[in-house]
Amino acid sequence: MVGELEAIGDAITGAVVGRAVEPKAGEADDGHTHETKCLNCGTDLIGTHCHACGQHAHVHRTLTAFFHDFLHGVLHFEGKIWRTLPLLAWKPGELTRRYVDGQRASFISPIALFLFCVFLMFAAVSLLGGMAEFSADAKKDLASELAKDRQALAVLEKQRAGLTGPVGAELDEKIADLRVEIKAVEAVQRGKISPATLDIDPSGLAPSLSDAVKKARDNPELVAYKLKTNAYKFSWLIIPLSVPFVWLLFPFSRRFRLYDHTVFVTYSLCFMTLLVVAGVAFQSVGLTSIAGLLWLLPPFHMYRQLKGTYGLTRWGAIWRASLLTMFALIVVSMFAALLVGVGTFE
Repeated sequence: MVGELEAIGDAITGAVVGRAVEPKAGEADDGHTHETKCLNCGTDLIGTHCHACGQHAHVHRTLTAFFHDFLHGVLHFEGKIWRTLPLLAWKPGELTRRYVDGQRASFISPIALFLFCVFLMFAAVSLLGGMAEFSADAKKDLASELAKDRQALAVLEKQRAGLTGPVGAELDEKIADLRVEIKAVEAVQRGKISPATLDIDPSGLAPSLSDAVKKARDNPELVAYKLKTNAYKFSWLIIPLSVPFVWLLFPFSRRFRLYDHTVFVTYSLCFMTLLVVAGVAFQSVGLTSIAGLLWLLPPFHMYRQLKGTYGLTRWGAIWRASLLTMFALIVVSMFAALLVGVGTFE
């Protein structure tokens, strides 16, 4: 129940944060006062906004208007979302190009939409996502392993009683390691973490990565929590990680600037996060085949967005979309590596 409330709270928070960075276009008059001077700076009002500081001409002072504004901000983004999402889904190139060319009032800004989509994705994964059920044999093996570990722990604790000096210290270390292992197996048994994470072999890795993997194996439940938390906090890093790869598609072009690529990347990431939300939703109701088919859409979406944003020919968009698909996998790997580093070394 707590996780579900947190997930719902995440979605609402994302909408509120997105609203905070999105330019506002005005409010309804119902439930608002009707001043002749701006309540913020005292300037005579002309129109619906103060021309000096930008504050709304009339502010609300009723609970009805307050909750109306809250729902309006969370659910509607002042109506822009209904103009933005259809273009994002079917004509992403047109949306990106129109925004870059200056049509800002009609659409949600890329960063505002990105914040909302990221919060919504993590909320959906927390609320609807979950570990796949273990097979009967896997559950039996887990129970057997856990029973052996607990029996071994009881033997070590019995041997430890009354011992002092180096022998006692050595047993303490073994007992501590075994307790960590039991906690990890219990976490797997509860479905909180995949057993695959316990089977990583750190041998042959670089010392820093080897240490990170060992820490992950010692306490996978904690590492999984940190990875989720860090992914939540550092999701914005995917944008600067992705922009250089898009620039590589147009290395000698003077027509397109880094700003164009940043808007392109951010809107593209918005679509991908919404695709994850849709996949989780379909999977949660048993439509796993449809959820699987959704992963065929990213290359096609990249193709359409590239073609429309940069005015490319069909062939020019195809080869760039192919490269961009490979670049996206590289970016995801880089982002995951960063999260593992942060999650295990904290």
